[in-house]
Amino acid sequence: VDVNPNVSANYGITSIPAILFIKGGKIVDKQIGAVPKSILDKKIKANL
Repeated sequence: VDVNPNVSANYGITSIPAILFIKGGKIVDKQIGAVPKSILDKKIKANL
């Protein structure tokens, strides 16, 4: 966000941490903000 504001603006990132799941060049899911590891694990598995 601070280092390359153009990239964060293009993806609509306004806060960190931000994880975007991209398939075929399109955002299919995202996680904004800190969450427990179990939630991240579920999102990663769902988007593989």
